[in-house]
Amino acid sequence: QVQLVESGGGLVQAGGSLRLSCAASGRTFSNYAMGWFRQAPGKERDFVARISKSGSSTYYVDSVKGRFTISRDNAKNTVYLQMNSLKPEDTAVYYCAAHTRVVVTTSPDEYDYWDQGTQVTVSS
Repeated sequence: QVQLVESGGGLVQAGGSLRLSCAASGRTFSNYAMGWFRQAPGKERDFVARISKSGSSTYYVDSVKGRFTISRDNAKNTVYLQMNSLKPEDTAVYYCAAHTRVVVTTSPDEYDYWDQGTQVTVSS
């Protein structure tokens, strides 16, 4: 089992920045690729970004490229999502998730462990 605990959400004005953190415990963190997803009210849970087990490879959905950065610190068992130039359409509950697969996957069904989610609200 892997336990994930997220922090860093909140309310920010459009154009502002937030950094989400997700701390893992229970298993060797570097055995897991990590992803960030988000879910707006009434919508499906959508992929945002993914980082490989070592942190050497990242992948983003087009809508956040150039604005969001995913990173990880395996010594601290933590993955981050730095969100800049936030837009109202980024408003959602954000989730971090873990999986052991090597291939890049953007489907929530392919992720094995999830955190409780945190609200990010961007006001216009």
